[in-house]
Order: sequence, then C-alpha cells, then structure tokens
Amino acid sequence: APAPAAPSGGFGGPSPAPGGNGAPAPAAGGAQVPCAKCGTSNNKNFKFCGSCGHPLQDAAPAPAPAAPAPAPSGGGNGTLVLIRPDGTEGDSVSISDGSIVGRETIPQFASDTYLSPRHASFHFGGGRVTVRDLGSLNGVYRRIMAEEPVELKDGTVFRVGQEIIRFERLSEPDAGPDGVEKMGSPREGLVGRICLVTGRETLGNCYAVPAEGLHLGRERGDILFPDDGYVSGLHARIHGEGGRMYLTDVGSSNGTFLRLESDATVDAGSMVLVGQQLFRIEF
Repeated sequence: APAPAAPSGGFGGPSPAPGGNGAPAPAAGGAQVPCAKCGTSNNKNFKFCGSCGHPLQDAAPAPAPAAPAPAPSGGGNGTLVLIRPDGTEGDSVSISDGSIVGRETIPQFASDTYLSPRHASFHFGGGRVTVRDLGSLNGVYRRIMAEEPVELKDGTVFRVGQEIIRFERLSEPDAGPDGVEKMGSPREGLVGRICLVTGRETLGNCYAVPAEGLHLGRERGDILFPDDGYVSGLHARIHGEGGRMYLTDVGSSNGTFLRLESDATVDAGSMVLVGQQLFRIEF
C-alpha cells in the first residue's frame, strides 16, 4: 500500500515544497542518511524518514566523501602564453615538467622555420623553471627588463629586432718572445667589439666598442639598422662600469633579448623567445 503522506512540518523536518512528492528536499550541501525501510535519502538531522515515517536513529550514516587523490609527484606544471607582434596575448600552451618545445612537438609552432624540431625543454622546481637548450640552431632568449643593465661577458649573444649580435672583449696585445709587438689597428680607448651573427659559426660586420659605450637603433645611435622594422628608433645601449660591460634596453617597443646558456633558470613571468615565438612563462 502507498505510504501515508507525512503531516506538514512533521518528523522534525521542513514542510514539503508545493507540487513535490511529499518528501522534503535535502538541505543543500548537507550530509544525507538513507532510510533503512524505503531507501529515501534524508537530511542527517531528521529523526524520521520524510517519505515513509520510519525512524532514522538506527540508520547507518552516509559514507564520508572520498579523500581527494594526492597530486602527482614531480616538478610541476606551467603555461606558455603566446604574445602576438602587437603585444596582445594569444593562445596558451600547457606544459609539464620535462616538456619539449619545438616545431615537431607543438602543432602551433609547425610553420616556424627558425624553430628546431626539438628546440628546448622546461623543468620546474623551487618556484622557478630551468630552460634547457637542446642544441637548437637559433638558441633560446630571455627578454631583459627595460632600463635594467645586464652584464655582457666575452662571447655573450643578444638580439635586437632581427639582429643577432655577439659581444667580444678585447684582450691586451701580447708582445712576442723577442719583444716585438704585432702590427694592427690601434686599440687605445677600445674595450671590445660587437659582431653580427649570420650563421652557427659565421660572423658578418663587426663594430668596435669604445670605453664610453655606444647606442644601437634604427634611426638614432652609433650603430644603425635602418632596414630592420623591429628595431626601435633608439633601442639599446652598451656601456662599461667598474671594469665590466653592460647591455641596457632603453625603452624599445619590441625588447632586447639575451641568449640563455644551455641550462638557465628564469622566474615566473619571464618573456622567452624561441625561433619567432615569444611567450610568457606562468606556473
């Protein structure tokens, strides 16, 4: 026979909602207790089943929710947020510890011919990420902060616009065993030179760097790149201080980039350039 309808407000629970089936709606988010007689779920605070009236004191409590599965072990995960040429954000690419970025590993990069098939890998740990160059032809670059000098060491490679440039320190000329000095251009007042990189082992034009430094730009400066639309009118400065040489971005639109060594550690939020792909690392 059908179970008798519960009186309004009876059995210690709320009145059924208008148009309902007579059983009170379970409290949102509250633990539920099944009725041992009819199986209806009831709020754990009810003394009697809201459907059949059977006492709930002896009913077994609903099983506790399962504990969340532990997070997988490992260095962590991150996201590469692509930056379009106009500075706006594009697609995001999810990566995990050990992920490899390259032309054959990420479909979005398949058409970038400056990107090696397996260009670089990313490793997470300690709130930072280590970028490992996997022997790529064109390297991995990090954008330096505007107006914050970074040291240039002998052999450091950096990028302004589409120009790849290597800095070389000039050493003091050594006299031969008989005291004879090698002839050549005078180096008084010069501390180094910068050379355009045109291939893995090929250099183009080279320019002397005086002790007072020099500026690079498209329209203004000591060394100009008038045909490179990615170079700002006045882009970067090379200068010496305390016996060391520094590179400073002077507020360029597209930034100045320093080539990273094989295993380089960068912070979250760093802007990294591989091939023609510029992205921000988040994790």
